[in-house]
Amino acid sequence: MSTYLDFVSKFGIGGAHPGGIPLTKEILNKEQISSHSSILDAGCGTGQTAAFLYINYGVNVTGLEINHDMVAKALERMASNQLPISIIQGSIENIPLSDNTFDFVLSESVLAFVNKPKALKEFNRVLNSGGRLIANEMTINQKLKPEEEEEVKQFYGIDSLLTEEEWIVLLKEAGFKEIVIYQADQSIFEENPMTEFNFSQNAGIELFQVMNQHANIILKYQGILSHRIIKCTK
Repeated sequence: MSTYLDFVSKFGIGGAHPGGIPLTKEILNKEQISSHSSILDAGCGTGQTAAFLYINYGVNVTGLEINHDMVAKALERMASNQLPISIIQGSIENIPLSDNTFDFVLSESVLAFVNKPKALKEFNRVLNSGGRLIANEMTINQKLKPEEEEEVKQFYGIDSLLTEEEWIVLLKEAGFKEIVIYQADQSIFEENPMTEFNFSQNAGIELFQVMNQHANIILKYQGILSHRIIKCTK
């Protein structure tokens, strides 16, 4: 796990994705979600979005998260709020669930950190026919110099930085159609005043330095590092 992901998990950041929970609400409001919908929150983190989905839509929601600290915090959230949400520890590259299970898969700043083709094929597999993938993921507006790209990849522990066009290619290869990608109004650099923190006891002072590094990288590559909302159908 990258130092950045260690920072996110130890700080227990809810809504770490660009735009945070306010953007999540805006995106979901445009979808045809009902109490009969089944949703996989892939890479659910501390369970903030999963809890929102159940409370506001009454859906059957499952959270999938690989990080042990995040799973513990998500389980704590569901127990303290008495929410009947299943939290499963596992990887989106090998989802431990059956084919054709969900009407929606939601992915918020998760695909950037994994093998994207493998994870996208897994998302397609677990979706029902006509099911929807809704994602908020890191993109670049233009190619970086090799040394700049390496700096970003090393810090975040990611294997690639994709343009919008490259995302479209991967989505098509994974079997998705009706692909819509757009840039949200919120900049990746904008702070989210509704960000939650649930600190682990072993969150060391060095992780505050990681938070500063993250801010510096976002500032350094402002206008190049970005994020896109991805919507497509199986």
